[in-house]
Amino acid sequence: MIQVIPSIAIRRGKVVKMRKGDPASEKAYDENPLDLAKRFEDHGIDVVHLVDLDGAERGSPKNFHVLEAMSNHTDLKIDFTGGISTDGDITSAYEFGADYITASSIAVTNPELFASWVVSFGREKITLSADVTDVQTKQVAFRGWLKKSELTLFEHLQFFYDKGLKYAKCTDISRDGVLEGPDFSFYQEILDKFPDLKVLASGGVRGVDDIHRLNDMGIFAVIFGKAYYEGFLKLKDLEQFLIKA
Repeated sequence: MIQVIPSIAIRRGKVVKMRKGDPASEKAYDENPLDLAKRFEDHGIDVVHLVDLDGAERGSPKNFHVLEAMSNHTDLKIDFTGGISTDGDITSAYEFGADYITASSIAVTNPELFASWVVSFGREKITLSADVTDVQTKQVAFRGWLKKSELTLFEHLQFFYDKGLKYAKCTDISRDGVLEGPDFSFYQEILDKFPDLKVLASGGVRGVDDIHRLNDMGIFAVIFGKAYYEGFLKLKDLEQFLIKA
């Protein structure tokens, strides 16, 4: 069964979402991050994806205090991401309560360092965020999606796949925050090329039907945000995916 993971993105202390990663489109929601996390937990959610947007843009985490509060006041498993670029950043994330970390920019700028994390911290604890600006060119974006690399998605994934990577979050940025549905063919292409990779799909989810389709494809997990915040996806809709074996 696919894992459903809500995203809580923080910028300047606010829970926010953007369209296609464009800061000018940012919308803040009247939600306290901790209260939101507790609500997810109360409905049976196990894992949240906590995004430090301030950290992603500056290249080092800024919102460890939010991570610490969630860890101290919930039993959620927290996947922390945003600006992680050193061994010390990972150590601090774990000390403040992260169960997993997801990293993007460092995998582009210093791939050998990121590959070493998969070994030293364990492949169960490290997720690669490999996000593309366009599913045709598959050009990898980084630094909060504000920069484009020269890498293509498949060569990027292959490098780390060969070094033992187990989890990869792949976002079609053109679909993120626009509620037009995921590009299912994009994810099928990834699954076909990397059959042993646990893929976390992100970007475009409109509702429960999209999650069902991703589940049927064999996607490991889906990360959602805008659909929930705008009322298209209800927590009650997710109950069918939260049944414990």
